Amino acid sequence: MSYIIIKADAESNKILAELAKKLGGNVISVDDEKLEDIVFAEMMKEEKTGENIDRDVIMKKLNNNDSPI
Repeated sequence: MSYIIIKADAESNKILAELAKKLGGNVISVDDEKLEDIVFAEMMKEEKTGENIDRDVIMKKLNNNDSPI
């Protein structure tokens, strides 16, 4: 299964959604916040290492603004 995301004005979105439905596709409305969540989740999947890191190490890095994570 594949997906496309098209950002357009409200009228164009309505026309595109109708076309997608006629072509047999499912249409899901996604606002900017939901799109950010999707992109962030994909970034997390790409960076997943399977390593377990101690909570104290993570908190120390988060609190140290000079140190890149």
